[in-house]
Amino acid sequence: MCFVLDCEGPHSTLPEDEFFDAVETGLEKIEEDMQMRFKLRLQSQISQTLVNVPHEAVAEGEEAREEFGTGAEAKSHALWPEIDRVCKEQLHYAREGVGQDGNGWQIFADEGEIKMYKREEEVNGMVMDPLKAYHSVKGVTAREMCHYFFMPEFRNDWETTLEDCTILEKISADTLLFLQTHKRIWPASQRDAQFWSHMRKITDGLEPGTRDMWVVCNNSTEYAKQESKNGKCVRIFLTVILACQTHLPDDYVKGQPLNRDDLTCKVTYCSVVNPGGWAPASALRAVYKREYPKFLKRFTGYVIDQCKDKPIMF
Repeated sequence: MCFVLDCEGPHSTLPEDEFFDAVETGLEKIEEDMQMRFKLRLQSQISQTLVNVPHEAVAEGEEAREEFGTGAEAKSHALWPEIDRVCKEQLHYAREGVGQDGNGWQIFADEGEIKMYKREEEVNGMVMDPLKAYHSVKGVTAREMCHYFFMPEFRNDWETTLEDCTILEKISADTLLFLQTHKRIWPASQRDAQFWSHMRKITDGLEPGTRDMWVVCNNSTEYAKQESKNGKCVRIFLTVILACQTHLPDDYVKGQPLNRDDLTCKVTYCSVVNPGGWAPASALRAVYKREYPKFLKRFTGYVIDQCKDKPIMF
């Protein structure tokens, strides 16, 4: 969610309140269209026999291999030192709290299990507020949550502003290089992002009671120097981590059968985004405040819906 006025620069004649209203209207229209497409797709699937269930496909495919989530097959790639370093840094960052130690975190959304914090930061006049969000989701595992966040074939189902997602390079089964183009929302210019994405299983430093932990880390790169598809997009620069932990009931005995009622997934989502270009700070922050909680609820709700009638995937 990054926006820039067609007339770049702080001297744009469009008032900030009109900018905010126009962007909100555009986002609402995109979300309505997406909901309609999703309903039509569900209706068309009701009478069909379920085939190629993602969990079953995973069990037979690359994601079932022992190397998946270790980075073993990506270590020979030129990007691997950066991928490994950024993933470790972002995991450390995700594990840090937002306590009362004067580190500047401010809560801006508190909706049930969702808690969202930000630190207000600007670089050369551009809003680059770090975001940290916490959520607790019943009925899914950490791997399932990260699976749907990482795999590109599902992204159009939950990312409302996505226009096109191209895999520039398959570094390995758990590491991909993307060019992602977002829909234009007037009065903002169109955006795109080039980034690597890595899904990893975490085995060290687990919290007490954690069954397993998986993360997905996305980070912008100029490794492939890929131009925008239409030559007009403003390039986004981002660093994102989705860190998920599976927790089981305190009285669970190892080896007992599990059902989805036994599962709790603790989610931490952190992001820093440089939207490029220019946009009024107050309008950007107003959009972020409204859209980030909607995004997290939409994505986690999508994963719950996708997993509810499928075998549990650890």
